[in-house]
Amino acid sequence: MLEKWVGAVNGIIWSNPVIYVCLGVGLLFSIMTRFLQIRHLKEMIYLVFKGKSSEAGVSSFQAFTMALSGRVGTGNIAGIALAVGMGGPGAIFWMWVMAFIGSATAFVESTLAQVYKVKRDGLYRGGPAFYIEKGTGLKWFAVIFAVVALVAMCLLLPGTQSNSIAVAFHSSFGIDMKVSGILVVVLLALIIFGGVKRIAKVAEVVIPFMALGYILVSFYIMMTNITALPSVFSLIFRSAFGMDSVFGGMVGTAIAWGVKRGIYSNEAGQGSGAHPAAAAEVSHPAKQGLVQAFSVYVDTFLVCTSTAFMVLFTGMYNVKGPGGGYIVHNLPGVEEGTQYTQAAIESVFPGFGSSLLSITLFFFAFTTIIAYYYIAETNMSYLVPDHKAKWPMLVLKLVILGSTFYGTVVKESALAWTLGDMGVGIMLWVNLIAMILLAKPALLVLKDYERQRKQGLDPVFDPERAGIPNTECWSNGYQQPADELTITIEPGKLQAWESK
Repeated sequence: MLEKWVGAVNGIIWSNPVIYVCLGVGLLFSIMTRFLQIRHLKEMIYLVFKGKSSEAGVSSFQAFTMALSGRVGTGNIAGIALAVGMGGPGAIFWMWVMAFIGSATAFVESTLAQVYKVKRDGLYRGGPAFYIEKGTGLKWFAVIFAVVALVAMCLLLPGTQSNSIAVAFHSSFGIDMKVSGILVVVLLALIIFGGVKRIAKVAEVVIPFMALGYILVSFYIMMTNITALPSVFSLIFRSAFGMDSVFGGMVGTAIAWGVKRGIYSNEAGQGSGAHPAAAAEVSHPAKQGLVQAFSVYVDTFLVCTSTAFMVLFTGMYNVKGPGGGYIVHNLPGVEEGTQYTQAAIESVFPGFGSSLLSITLFFFAFTTIIAYYYIAETNMSYLVPDHKAKWPMLVLKLVILGSTFYGTVVKESALAWTLGDMGVGIMLWVNLIAMILLAKPALLVLKDYERQRKQGLDPVFDPERAGIPNTECWSNGYQQPADELTITIEPGKLQAWESK
């Protein structure tokens, strides 16, 4: 009963018109920003490693890794393999398209989050709920997003990640799924009860390590099958446009799965990446917007593509036809998703490939659950004043711990994935409308940033000069963190100072 109801709702949320709207909005923002994802690529990489944290905010790199912890999850392993299994190799091309145009979408939402961020309990907070209220004045609309985000992040999405961990551990090590659930919940509790700074520290250490390791494994598998490189690229492009004899009738399915899995993975337009973006200490909102645009590239073009290439280079996948049955059946009896990637790695690293992927999947999925908690906490902070937030925050922690454990005991992985898709979809619907309404402030910020860069300046945001009102944290001008202040000494006092 639950499966049928969830499937019906999900079918509406992810209907074909919605999928094409996602593509259209990303293309619109790309055109409006004059394809900043190409023009400012070098600047994006530079800004990731520039800047420091403060008492109120995290560094650009920490915000980057916090956002990546949400973007890089089980969707990068199981979700991409699932896209190949359901949409064929052509789904990978449309996933790339979604990432390219989605980086402009990520810039808009993350820049807005910085512009309209606030300081709550001594820390920067922001995200769609905040910029909807401050940018449009529609408080009810902002509350809708905050409630939707809480439902998605606390109830619908954590189970997808924890279920993948439990299934992988059970398959590789024979560990009971409930035991895996207890382990994940205990570790999660230790981190989320430590606050935002602890979340940032964990993400800063774990994310680069796990992403680089996964990419290196993929690169090795590609090198061992390098002769397949031309045929794999040809297969992806031919399948994407219906020119392949096997996958010719799957163009619509390829687009749908590529877009859906691309959004699920890189989260551009969903609003989730905007939350950690608001927490960054930067002198200009566009800086963090560019950093978050680059995080979409890292997520999709590096991590997701690594999974796709491992599966396609080794031939370890099945593809279901639109009318039922298999049109490619290389792995009889193997369920779509994680097991394709496990089989691909196992074919090159026999004996421990499956175990290696399970450990990697744990880090991917676990850090994503941490990101979900942070996003949920930010939206609870929006709904509840600081002096009344103690008990709601405690309930929030307990709920996300409970839904995480529930995901590990759900025997049908398909249900967990459908719930996750529904969570992504409902946030996407609300946030895309808000972003269209607030495109002008984001474009004004980009224009101001580019003007200062042309003058050879390190851009500093002045909302009055940019023509953007109601910017709480920027109203008195940018204040440098104490450890970044420049100390000057009068020439006459220099000798005396040096002698001390």
